[in-house]
Amino acid sequence: MSSPRTQQALERLAGLTPRQIVEELDRYIVGQADAKKAVAIALRNRWRRQRTPDDIRDEISPNNIILVGPTGVGQTEIARRLARLVGAPFVKVEASKFTEVGYVGRDVESMVRDLVESAINMVRGERETEVNEVAKQKVEERLLDLLLPTPPDIKQSAQSPSAAASGGAHLFVVSPGGSVSSETDASEVRYKRTREKLKQLLLDGQLDEREIEIEVTQQAPVMFDMMVPQGAPEGMDNISDMLQDMLPKRKKKRTVKVSEARRILLSEELEKLINKEDVTADALDRVQTMGIIFLDEIDKIAGQRGPSSGGPDVSREGVQRDLLPIVEGSNVQTKHGMVKTDHVLFVAAGAFHVAKPSDLIPELQGRFPIRVELQSLTEADFVRIMTEPENALTKQYSALVEAEGAKLEFTADGIAEIAKIAAHVNERMENIGARRLHTVMTTLLEDVLFGLPESGAKTVRVDQELVRSRLKTIADDEDLRRYIL
Repeated sequence: MSSPRTQQALERLAGLTPRQIVEELDRYIVGQADAKKAVAIALRNRWRRQRTPDDIRDEISPNNIILVGPTGVGQTEIARRLARLVGAPFVKVEASKFTEVGYVGRDVESMVRDLVESAINMVRGERETEVNEVAKQKVEERLLDLLLPTPPDIKQSAQSPSAAASGGAHLFVVSPGGSVSSETDASEVRYKRTREKLKQLLLDGQLDEREIEIEVTQQAPVMFDMMVPQGAPEGMDNISDMLQDMLPKRKKKRTVKVSEARRILLSEELEKLINKEDVTADALDRVQTMGIIFLDEIDKIAGQRGPSSGGPDVSREGVQRDLLPIVEGSNVQTKHGMVKTDHVLFVAAGAFHVAKPSDLIPELQGRFPIRVELQSLTEADFVRIMTEPENALTKQYSALVEAEGAKLEFTADGIAEIAKIAAHVNERMENIGARRLHTVMTTLLEDVLFGLPESGAKTVRVDQELVRSRLKTIADDEDLRRYIL
């Protein structure tokens, strides 16, 4: 059974039907309806599995997916937005960087370790949000103690009230009204009044530039990081952590501004308030229940099979064999504990220009039962990409220009001309999908972005005439297009 916090994360899916998930993806990604439908069903099945009887729950395997299509058509963005939608641990890895066990390079289990680290950062961020207000209050009290230390007489009376009650030399103060109080009480009242005034100044930010002295814990020596080579086995990381824990924590005093001290002390207070063991346990549970691994460039490890295959294809097939037990479900040792990958969702993607999905070893093909072909983007799709999504390129560049006090306007014919040139260049050269729009827009607005703010332009209008004057020569010239667009 999942932990209560993981159950809360899964409950977010309760109100997200597959149709609603597709609608959410439509806000950021244009087209690719088949791919959106497939991932929406796979995601909803996570919640459905948790509602099944215990005797069959563990038998339900995730619907792993292969997205087949050219680069730049939305494969990575679909998986990334999917993970953000439900707060699931997500990691994107390149299949081409893995090598067979015994070769120099990263082993495939490192993707699960990366997923665990991603989950720990996610859960820790959630915990920090929960205790942030409490931590801020504690930081304010510590800053006030540093700015206005408690007077010795008040501190002494607070520490030994019995001594004050037993008698001894005391000074008494008689107010004009005739009330009698000890001098210590009067000092304490004055101290509290001053502290309240100082607290208000601190909250208003009027003391941020004042310098104070604080004690900070020194960072671990760099030598331990140097002891762990790139691509070293998991055990090497554990040894490095053990050596760092064995050394005593050294503290030193630093003089910093109040604004900087607030940041340092907040980090220390959050560290005290958050239970690391709970964070790790919750993160491991969330990885095993909701984790998503996006395996990009899977076509790069697919090679021709048979007696004629050799050279790099041997290592490629070795990577597939190493990948197989993780995808079908196995226990992977991480420095935070053992992780079962039985219910981790794997979304693979590749262009498959040279190889085909059938070139993968049969066992691995069987573990990716759902295959979806993504369509190449057309000129009409480019127009929609620049106008419909919430993070459209036109909106991004408008925000950048607005930061300089100017306004950037795109006309309908200007957007259509940009889409036409991007589609034309993709046809004549390598098809890189929507990423071509980035190169076209950068070249188009280069002079505008370079000239601001000295040019004094208040409104920049991007219409068909401007687009043609800036890009027509480059788009038609084979040599210029090869190096600029």
